[in-house]
Amino acid sequence: MCANLSGIVVVGNLTNSCKSLKTPSSNFHKSCQSQLFKRDNRQGLSRSMASVRKIIHTDTAPAAIGPYSQAVVVDRTIYISGQLGLDTASGQLVAGGVQAQAKQALINMGEILKAAGSGYENVVKTTVLLADMNDFNNVNEVYKQFFSSNYPARAAYQVAALPRGGLVEIEAVAVVGPITDAS
Repeated sequence: MCANLSGIVVVGNLTNSCKSLKTPSSNFHKSCQSQLFKRDNRQGLSRSMASVRKIIHTDTAPAAIGPYSQAVVVDRTIYISGQLGLDTASGQLVAGGVQAQAKQALINMGEILKAAGSGYENVVKTTVLLADMNDFNNVNEVYKQFFSSNYPARAAYQVAALPRGGLVEIEAVAVVGPITDAS
């Protein structure tokens, strides 16, 4: 018999004794585990197949400035950490204001995309963080040089401050491999 564990819900047609888990430190009840595996296989899933995670690092983009990766690939999805307008060689922000920093941030992103086996055309979502929302149009002028069609979804926010006194930071989600556009 399985005891109720608050906060965990099992969805599907399971026997009443398997609609909850045992205590937090214990494993699934054996028959619950079997039923979940059978249910997932009917839906085309397999509990025994884990997602594959790959950490991306390239020396052609600035190293992470904290305890995080430049990017992580899980299956075919690339999660690219926020990129500042840092010069790869010096590790310093490039001179020239928000447009120069946006351009360098996107160049850095391109190097990470390349290291992950992808490119700008496979970016599906970006988030732009601005130190000053008044720079929105200036960043757009640079942004459209890197994304010229089939634009990724995007959010833009003004933030209180960015690391190293940056004026713009851009993160992205992309896909490895071919993407077919729907008609």
